[in-house]
Amino acid sequence: MSTHKAHCLILPYPVQGHINPMLQFSKRLQSKRVKITIAPTKSFLKNMKELPTSVPIEAISDGYDDDGINQAKTYEAYLTRFKEVGSDTLSQLIQKLANSGCPVNCIVYDPFLPWAVEVAKNFGLVSAAFFTQNCAVDSIYYHVHKGVIKLPPTQNDEKILIPGLSCTIESSDVPSFESSLESDKLVELLVNQFSNLEKTDWVLINSFYELEKEVIDYMSKIYPIKTIGPTIPSMYLDKRLHDDKEYGLSIFKPMTNECLNWLNHQPINSVLYVSFGSLAKLEAEQMEELACGLRNSNKNFLWVVRSTEEHKLPKNFIEELKLTSGNNKGLVVSWCPQLQVLEHESIGCFLTHCGWNSTLEAISLGVPMVTMPQWSDQPTNTKLVQDVWEMGVRAKQDDKGIVRRDVIEECIKLVMEEDKGKVIRENAKKWKELARNAVDEGGSSDTNIEEFVSKLVTISPK
Repeated sequence: MSTHKAHCLILPYPVQGHINPMLQFSKRLQSKRVKITIAPTKSFLKNMKELPTSVPIEAISDGYDDDGINQAKTYEAYLTRFKEVGSDTLSQLIQKLANSGCPVNCIVYDPFLPWAVEVAKNFGLVSAAFFTQNCAVDSIYYHVHKGVIKLPPTQNDEKILIPGLSCTIESSDVPSFESSLESDKLVELLVNQFSNLEKTDWVLINSFYELEKEVIDYMSKIYPIKTIGPTIPSMYLDKRLHDDKEYGLSIFKPMTNECLNWLNHQPINSVLYVSFGSLAKLEAEQMEELACGLRNSNKNFLWVVRSTEEHKLPKNFIEELKLTSGNNKGLVVSWCPQLQVLEHESIGCFLTHCGWNSTLEAISLGVPMVTMPQWSDQPTNTKLVQDVWEMGVRAKQDDKGIVRRDVIEECIKLVMEEDKGKVIRENAKKWKELARNAVDEGGSSDTNIEEFVSKLVTISPK
């Protein structure tokens, strides 16, 4: 007799920032006796440094098994081929699982891959779209889809009113993309998330209700929205999933011992943690300004500089650090265990690009932020962090698009030293508590996940 209630096939878009939240949601479902199979692409799995032991993995193909989108050269070529080959290999996987006596009940898919809905319908399965970004950003893309606003905004769009958002946003706050053929295709990818969303049975959002009440209430009138976040390992939140301390799928190997050993020797709330995630690429001039801003702030700092970005650092920067105060002033690493770092008592502030996963981790662990958004949803996340949730400040660019060293230094000191920073730190503690409550037993996200599980078997496809 089967011991699970249902079987969900999880289909992520193959980048680290999309796979992590879907993997964490999978673990939540598993804890409620739902069988999970996660289906990344072969090209993504090739680059893995570690694989999770708790979640079964079955690969599908995007048509570029050697190197994914890098092999495809353009977004358009990649997405066209992924739809064709992905639909076919996903169908084969569903058939394989059915033949093995463990048929799939539901496909939980990243809406970057809207064709998954059609595959689900072909097999008579229900489907759930899983938005890895917050509801405010999703609402902006929805209104672009509907033709209400444009991306990028025109110069006339100084103030933009998005229904459901509690604040007016400026053109510098909306998702940003360079104007090029490639970025046009990227915007199309983001907007197409809504192309057939009315055909899906659930819309799951990686956020929590208390964080975005107004926009969630608004979007819930359009789609069957359920918030299920924050999707970070349970041991940093409600601790109900034992040993769930890592995401488990990673393309980078963290320098865990070096980071934690260094942090253990720093005073409480004294360290500035700096990271721009797995994708952002800073210009050499920006790297130099950032390095000087960190040094001038006179704060101890832990800075993640990916090995592919290290050549942009000022000459002799790392060597000079090692000579300063016995290597206590700063540590530069190629990658780190971010959750363990953010949780560490020595951390006083997070200087971040404000990608949604990093932002949600900072919220969940109560760490105030200095933000330097680069592109995509990051300017909107920054707007929310500074003006809505009031747990950080934005370090603003100059006319050349560079955040200067004096601005960086000023923002760091504001958050870590000044009276305004005290209010920011108190707000950070408040959001940490609300995030934990959302996923704990009976919380808003936990209740939504319970409801999702209870309907999995009984709901019939449209």
